[in-house]
Amino acid sequence: MSSHDHAHTGHAHGHSHHDSHDDHDHHGHGHDHGHGHSHAAACCHGSACATAAAPLATPAPAGALLLRIPAMDCPTEEGQIRRALESFGDVRGLHFDLPARALTVDAPAASWDTVTAAINRLGFKTETLSAPPAAADTAKAQRAELIKLSAALVVAIGAELLHFFAPDSTTWHVAGMAVAAVAIALSGLMVFRKGLASLVRGQLNINALMSVAVIGAFAIGQWPEAAMVMALYSLAELIEARSVARARNAITGLLALSPEQAEVRQPDGSWARMEAKAVVVGATVRVKPGERFALDGTVTAGQGAVDQSPVTGESIPVDKAPGDAVFAGTINQSGSLEFEVTKPASDTVLAGIIHAVEAAQGQRAPTQRFVDRFAAVYTPAVFVLALAVAIGTPLLLGWPWLTGVYKALVLLVIACPCALVISTPVTIVSGLAAAARRGILIKGGVHLEQARKLTVLALDKTGTLTEGRPRLVAQRVLAEGVDEARVLGIARSLAARSDHPVSKAVASGLVGDTLPVEGFGAELGRGVHGHVEGLNVVLGNHRWIHDRGQCSPELEALMQEHEAQGRTVSLLADERQVLALFAVADTTKASSREAIAALKALGVHPVMLTGDNPSTAQAIASQVGIADVRANLLPQDKQQAVTALGAQGAVGMVGDGVNDSPSLAAAAVGFSMGAAGTDTAKEAADVLIMNDDLRKVPETIRLSQRTYAVLWQNIVLALGIKAVFFVLAVFGSATMWMAVFADIGASLLVVFNGLRLLRSSGR
Repeated sequence: MSSHDHAHTGHAHGHSHHDSHDDHDHHGHGHDHGHGHSHAAACCHGSACATAAAPLATPAPAGALLLRIPAMDCPTEEGQIRRALESFGDVRGLHFDLPARALTVDAPAASWDTVTAAINRLGFKTETLSAPPAAADTAKAQRAELIKLSAALVVAIGAELLHFFAPDSTTWHVAGMAVAAVAIALSGLMVFRKGLASLVRGQLNINALMSVAVIGAFAIGQWPEAAMVMALYSLAELIEARSVARARNAITGLLALSPEQAEVRQPDGSWARMEAKAVVVGATVRVKPGERFALDGTVTAGQGAVDQSPVTGESIPVDKAPGDAVFAGTINQSGSLEFEVTKPASDTVLAGIIHAVEAAQGQRAPTQRFVDRFAAVYTPAVFVLALAVAIGTPLLLGWPWLTGVYKALVLLVIACPCALVISTPVTIVSGLAAAARRGILIKGGVHLEQARKLTVLALDKTGTLTEGRPRLVAQRVLAEGVDEARVLGIARSLAARSDHPVSKAVASGLVGDTLPVEGFGAELGRGVHGHVEGLNVVLGNHRWIHDRGQCSPELEALMQEHEAQGRTVSLLADERQVLALFAVADTTKASSREAIAALKALGVHPVMLTGDNPSTAQAIASQVGIADVRANLLPQDKQQAVTALGAQGAVGMVGDGVNDSPSLAAAAVGFSMGAAGTDTAKEAADVLIMNDDLRKVPETIRLSQRTYAVLWQNIVLALGIKAVFFVLAVFGSATMWMAVFADIGASLLVVFNGLRLLRSSGR
């Protein structure tokens, strides 16, 4: 570090030595919260993770086992396989892709046979893959499945027609049973295999319930209905799976924003198009107006406006010039730009968004855990109730035995917990996707739910409420009878030689040519000096000018006026007098005041926590509307303040630097600002704001409130519809057909209700 680095550390506004942690470390976001944000936790625990499964163009870990499991098509099967494998010490991670019926097992090759055997014992056949299934292959498999199930439905309708119109003879009866058996075989063999395996293990899941219901219906002579129920159930399951995939497509669709090819400068100076994933770091890429950036980089030539909404959520284009960062997936709206690639295609900010949301989907929200526990009790309870109806109603109410058994079977079909189990993950993933579209990355459903509970929000000052870099906000030539332009030119020339942030702000805030400086030097804690235009001049702080005996009462009053507003004062003086005064300040962001007002409207109490001095902190706080200010805080002091504020309710923390990590960890929800310029895939913050707009924080809280409301709407819908049909089944005339429509109808209803969050405006 040069001697210039501390030339202004003694400015009269009194920055203490720990200011720097608050003022100038706003580019590192490596918070390690201690909330358990392990990226290995991308595998969710429990059965309600249907939407948390599919890989998002993430390559499988080196040496991972890739399996296709044809019978794995819903959250129930995922939960069974997960429970069977999570006790294996060698298994480092599980990654489910339900639409593709694929599983990636991160485990040593030596344990692959053991893992496969454990899955086979559950009744699932496995096929080893050499690569993750492509989206086109998944779509092709789903189309084939749709054709088969449609054929099963046609055959089941044929069984119904035979039952109604065929002569009442043994031959036709046997023919009808055979046709029904064909329909069941086409649509339900997989269900039977999984259901019987579950019954053998003493587990009562959806497949076990359907197997018992269909076999029972067939046994009591309701074979046409058994065939129709199985065909409708399997077909509806496929439709439901494709509907649920919409929530995931909202995220995976982001990948399509990044072009597959880029125009790259060749060693001979020519340009050639090549695969983006083959472009190396350091290469120069050209992007024409209207094209999307294929990679992250730094502009080296050209100027233009870039639409960054896919990454930051901001709709207003950002002007780009040499030295500015650009991101994959953003759109060059005007002017040809050349940029140097800074990250490979697999490590762009856009890819980081995908990975971050993928990891978030693996963390179950509190409501989701509640539903899992409820479903675990609910399914066996309904099975017991169905047995009671089958046996109790004939004995106690005198019903015919076949009627009692039939109603019990209808109950089993109604009881399928699919709608209940799927209601929470699809809503959570929709909420996460809606946030990601607006440049807010929420690292898990638990944080999406927790945000609505915040009653206090602690905010760092520098880089969060303010721009994070000092700017020249006032200048005044004090000496009389001097050439004002010459004085300002001397100040600019002297300041330009220093690398201190205050001197840089003075130099960049003044216009004009730089003059030659002779004998330049720096005085630690005072300022800089040199010989310019025939004058020996200094550009120093209040203390240095005072020590030189050049302070007058009028000058003291003027400096105090600026310092009361939180400004840092620098003075230009020659050997005889003070020539000019320059005031530098870290200015507030245009959005900060609006964001604080929005927080207050939500009932959240804002508190500023800063390492800066009280006068500067109060000045900034008054500008943005914060009354509660805590200044001169070290990182551990901030942490203690957040912990103490926790007595008032759930506390959030907004910070922008690695030094805010302790307080972010202590908060119920930690918000990290300005994450677009960092490696988002490795962020440990609970919520990442991709640009520096503080208004995204109240937006997150509002989204949390809406998500929570939709979650409970879905739970009430799922249970309410089932309750109505339960009553109809026992005391009315509900048939197995109605039971299937009730179950699948409820499932699709909660899926589409959850997907409403994707259209959420955020305001």
